Amino acid sequence: MNQFYCSPLGTGGLYLRHFMQVHRNIQNLPRFKNAVVTIGTFDGVHTGHQQIIAQLKQEAALLNGETVIITFHPHPRKIVSTKHLYILNTLEEKIELLESKGIDHLVVVPFDDSFAHQSAEEYVKYFLFEKFHPHTVIIGYDHRFGKGRQGDYHSLEDYGKALGFIVKEIPEHVLNNITVSSTRIRETLLQSDIETANNYLGYNYFFEGTVVQGNKLGRTIGYPTANIRTEPEEKLIPGNGVYAVSVAIQNLKDQLFGGMMNIGMRPTVNGNSRTIEVNIFDFDADIYTQTIRVYVKKHLRGEVKFSGLDALKEQLAKDKLTAREWLLKAQ
Repeated sequence: MNQFYCSPLGTGGLYLRHFMQVHRNIQNLPRFKNAVVTIGTFDGVHTGHQQIIAQLKQEAALLNGETVIITFHPHPRKIVSTKHLYILNTLEEKIELLESKGIDHLVVVPFDDSFAHQSAEEYVKYFLFEKFHPHTVIIGYDHRFGKGRQGDYHSLEDYGKALGFIVKEIPEHVLNNITVSSTRIRETLLQSDIETANNYLGYNYFFEGTVVQGNKLGRTIGYPTANIRTEPEEKLIPGNGVYAVSVAIQNLKDQLFGGMMNIGMRPTVNGNSRTIEVNIFDFDADIYTQTIRVYVKKHLRGEVKFSGLDALKEQLAKDKLTAREWLLKAQ
């Protein structure tokens, strides 16, 4: 995916980038300075995660140390579970969001069967201690690690005493917020309740995709749309309906355009597959094959089958007015 440098919050303008170091080779890590480490998937980098990040940064500031987040790719549940997994962020999006939070180091650990089958002792001694030499590890009381989830907070404390690092606990209410938030965000997005999802995230939910050829029907009724093909398939796309959105375009990264988006089956024209179409306001350039990012801001209505194209056109005029008014108010 292409790296966008406009604000990850979708508010427009450039943000001052903190250059976070991303390490993908765990055999070649630097010697971190007074490393304050936490471990997790950080899917969503939502408000619960942001509380952990604040604690991490606070501890590191006291030590004049560096913040280190260890995350995994692919998501561990993809390896250890057969259930379908929706993710809130691709790895690239997660990197961007964590960088915007001022983290010093992100270590992306390849998660596979071999890693999953380490014993708790091997995990601590040969991974956590040998690779990171942490000063402090911050984890939740319910954190489990090692094959069969043998290791827990108390055993990590014991290892810490033996090896010379401190273990600190993430408060229970923060952990509960994380669990509730991750589940709730996925539910609310699938239910098109974008405002609740964005409230939990602390930013506007976004996704990226490539603009592909459509049937150009929108153009014939005065509402040309960019048809978007997204990937990977695990990336969660909100439920069907019409939304007010902001759009960033690959070659115009420092600009945001208002727009309205339809996700669904296009029942009025007897569509037979789910599509994502965005009508970008005040924009008429050829952007086929370009990557665009869509910030989803407001659910306007559900998908409806109209009596014909005239009725659809009439409703689209109302949708555009509502979207413009909402986007103007939200600035």
